[in-house]
Amino acid sequence: MQSDPVREKLAYICRQFRIPGELILYRLIPNGHINTAYYAALYDGKEVRQFLVQRVNWYVFREPVSMMHNIDLITRHIMNKERTLERRRRLHFHHTASGNNYLILREKDGGFENIEELSPDEREKIMENGWSQTEWEFWRLYNYIENSVSFETAEGKAEVLRMSGKAFGKFNRQLRDFDASQLVESIPHFHDTVYRMESFQRNVEEDPLGRAASAGAEIARILENLDFAGTLCRQIDAGELPIRVTHNDTKTNNILFDRDTLDPLVIIDLDTCMPGLACYDFGDTIRFAACTAEEDERDCEKMKLDLTLFKAYTEGYLSEMGGVLDSAERQSLAVGAAVITLELASRFLGDYLVGDKYFRIDYPEHNLVRARAQLALFRDMMLHMEDMKAIIEEYGR
Repeated sequence: MQSDPVREKLAYICRQFRIPGELILYRLIPNGHINTAYYAALYDGKEVRQFLVQRVNWYVFREPVSMMHNIDLITRHIMNKERTLERRRRLHFHHTASGNNYLILREKDGGFENIEELSPDEREKIMENGWSQTEWEFWRLYNYIENSVSFETAEGKAEVLRMSGKAFGKFNRQLRDFDASQLVESIPHFHDTVYRMESFQRNVEEDPLGRAASAGAEIARILENLDFAGTLCRQIDAGELPIRVTHNDTKTNNILFDRDTLDPLVIIDLDTCMPGLACYDFGDTIRFAACTAEEDERDCEKMKLDLTLFKAYTEGYLSEMGGVLDSAERQSLAVGAAVITLELASRFLGDYLVGDKYFRIDYPEHNLVRARAQLALFRDMMLHMEDMKAIIEEYGR
């Protein structure tokens, strides 16, 4: 029988995570843009159990051990608080014999070796050169959520967005008493908008590729809103907004819904969970899903805030978090949507100026087009700021 290196590696990984049984089926899950994931089914003689086995991208997540520590704290907290949750409604990352919810391995002599088999001195020597610069791979394994579906976008459907709001609101509510200071910042300064704007201004001043001349109007629009961009940072410094656990990637495709009822089951992709503000997560969903065009729409006239979708998400989110957020936090939600949109516009445009090093592009002006679309959405959000606040007040009572 011809050997199957992928099957052999996945079987080895499952054994290290103490999963009993024979690997009877696996397949690559093709829709991951950063990490590499496989569906795996194992039969132990009595039942078939299903898992996701995922290789984490070292380049994107430079401190994956810290990231997995964050995930362990968050998932344990939710499970300890809600012990009656059925298996489909929680993420469970399995642990190795050493108690780690991750596995670092490499191929060696026709087999595999993991770091738990190395001496402390050997590990330290490898770490001096950086794990990500070696042949070592970083893996994790967690439960597969059966009969579930996710949506790449809300597809203009208010019900999908309402249920998305309910899902992320519940996630925030489950962690309302979690001390966010325990978490490591997996991406430092992620929503530090003052820092982001300072980086943007440096990119404009340096203009290494001479592209600033083609983006004069967009640069001016961002610079004239610098004071507004720092609103949330000033509120943090003044102690007006509490720091909570934030997901930081609140797109609809990070929610698994019941395939038959569309009931939200569980939030996935916890890699970017960090300390932050409730309005960061709320605002980023509004930016991404409660608008009338894609984030790289060339015709900026098509990019508007959809108040019907905004209302749907707000209703769902505040049905879970309305009694948790204080008055200042509720008032920050609408502002957060506009700040996050302006922040992303500066990131897209800054990346365009320095040669598209961060965001993947499909054509040379892609990041410039993205920045223009986000600025159009920002402008429309500012025009409808009072409308957003009124809707939040209606559902936040």
